[in-house]
Amino acid sequence: MTPSKPMRADALRNRARILAAAEEVFAERGASASTEEVAARAGVAIGTVFRHFPTKRDLLAAIMKEVRDGLVAEAETVLAGGRAGSAFFDYFAFVVERSAEVGTVVSLLAEEGTSIEPGEQIMAFTRAFGSLLDAAKDAGTVRPEVRLDEVMALLTATAHGALAAGWSDDLRRRTVALLLNGLRAR
Repeated sequence: MTPSKPMRADALRNRARILAAAEEVFAERGASASTEEVAARAGVAIGTVFRHFPTKRDLLAAIMKEVRDGLVAEAETVLAGGRAGSAFFDYFAFVVERSAEVGTVVSLLAEEGTSIEPGEQIMAFTRAFGSLLDAAKDAGTVRPEVRLDEVMALLTATAHGALAAGWSDDLRRRTVALLLNGLRAR
């Protein structure tokens, strides 16, 4: 087996443009979105899309991997930002909003029966969230008895709700505000 060559810079740029365009197109058009629309939005030929992502399922799975990588990177950025008092709350709200943005992609993957094992990404995400929680507790903004497993359960349920078609932007924001208010130190 020959080791794969690293991608050229232009191929990496095309891949990134395709993923960004695909997320937008699927969010706007849902299941009726086509790879041709993705190619047009990305400004590449349809063959370029298929070279990177041979099937629609491959494209959807790659979007979700990018989303998870982005969530972990954002947690690390927020953690390094030094706003321990508000970072935990800001990040929780960010994750729920991001979940709502990729709801269509998640639904399409579920319709196809595709499951993606996030493995290390979820562990890194949980570690980063735990660090944000600890920093917020140390800053006195989160109740001291709040545990990471409770926060992750609340986040999972709220993010799942944000994926639901019936949740309006207003309902999502009010729900997050109520939930986070319950975690705040008194």
